[in-house]
Amino acid sequence: MQRLPWEGGLGPQIPAPAKPSRWGELAANSLVVAVLSPLLALSAGWVPRLLLAIVILDIPLQFQIHFFYREDDAARGALGGLNFSVTTMALAGLYASWFLRAVANRTEARPPLHVSLPLTLYLAISALSMLVARDVALAFFELFLLLQLYLVYFYVANFVRTREDVLFVVSFLLVGCVLASLAIINIKLAGGYPPIVWGRPWGLPTRVQFEDYGGGSFMRIGGTIGSANNAGGYFSILLSLAASVLFTKLGRTHKWLAAVALGLGGVALILTFSRGAWVAFAMSFSAICFFFARRMRALSWKAPAAGIVLLALLFLPFYGVVHERLFGDDRGSAQSRIPLMKLAFRIIVDNPLLGVGSNNFPVAMDRYIIPELRGGFVYAVHNKYLLVWAETGTLGLLAYLTFLLGSLRKGWQCWHLDAGLLSILGIAFAAAIAGHMFQMGVDVFNGRPVAQLVWLVGGLLTAMRRITATPAAQESHALV
Repeated sequence: MQRLPWEGGLGPQIPAPAKPSRWGELAANSLVVAVLSPLLALSAGWVPRLLLAIVILDIPLQFQIHFFYREDDAARGALGGLNFSVTTMALAGLYASWFLRAVANRTEARPPLHVSLPLTLYLAISALSMLVARDVALAFFELFLLLQLYLVYFYVANFVRTREDVLFVVSFLLVGCVLASLAIINIKLAGGYPPIVWGRPWGLPTRVQFEDYGGGSFMRIGGTIGSANNAGGYFSILLSLAASVLFTKLGRTHKWLAAVALGLGGVALILTFSRGAWVAFAMSFSAICFFFARRMRALSWKAPAAGIVLLALLFLPFYGVVHERLFGDDRGSAQSRIPLMKLAFRIIVDNPLLGVGSNNFPVAMDRYIIPELRGGFVYAVHNKYLLVWAETGTLGLLAYLTFLLGSLRKGWQCWHLDAGLLSILGIAFAAAIAGHMFQMGVDVFNGRPVAQLVWLVGGLLTAMRRITATPAAQESHALV
């Protein structure tokens, strides 16, 4: 009879499990680390700051791609594709980090979230306008971009909570201004490129336009930002910020950064040859000087005076071309905007409720062409207000204007609360937006960079207003 394995008093003979090899343990541990590392990184405190810095620097550097790009529509002023950028990825990281930290700190009390009703309404109306859009794909391109801008605004408005956070954002705005300025100056020193061409110095797309007028030829440089008018709008806002930092009592590092941004950015602004941007900066800078002059006793005028002298010295070598650009014969460049405005009013009268659909002005305008435009310059209307009105209707325009005016109001409130640094920055941002609102009356601004900057500044003003409302922010009347 055959003995069974457990007979003989030895009990069951169960084979011992095989011991895993060292390589198997290493592979298993590596897999766990690979899965958990992104989650652990996103929950770390430094990651949101890094991602926010990327969002800020991507405004002038424009690391992006447009899927389903339609060149013909873009050539007439439409947003020609689905914009996917470094900002898109950084926003995904920021909101994932917020979610993970919120789950990890469920028991902590959190301040209520701010939601901008005007921007929410504007976003909803833009989505609703797809119902009447002649080209739904173009409308979706715009809606996708607006959603990203809304997320930028929402994050900055709710997660910039301290004076140090504000200073962090301001510092990287100035760093971005320096980098964009260097790109434009580099192109100028290199002699530019053939007319209207996209080159790739430093691996970044850059744009240069050559325009001939009665008094000569101008090489208008947009650099990494895009068109020259977009670049001018960008610099007019950030040069106002840089000038205001010189009025503060911040340390040398921040003042030197502001001075470098003001010097290089001043040259870059001139090289855009954007008349609207020049006037916008002159208006905002004059407003800043006016308001700060009313508090002279609390301010040191040494740094601001040095800034004014610096701007004057930078302007002198360009006096001749600037004078010619402002007062010379522009071969009807400014005059060509008037027929486009008439065309926009025809579209508005015919579509007052929802407009013709977001980003659909260039494809809808063919039905409304007036005799003055036949054979002439046909492009999206060079007036942002009329463009918004024609594409999203009267409610869309009102929502958009409410957001802009609300940002001005928040900057004004920061100024009146005497909250030190935040008051200076608040009135500077308000003056910059006011100057930019003038330029919006003569330019399109249908791309991402300037719109992202304006919406980010709007979110920052909202955050600053909330910070200044707390007792801890009520500093002495001596501005610091």
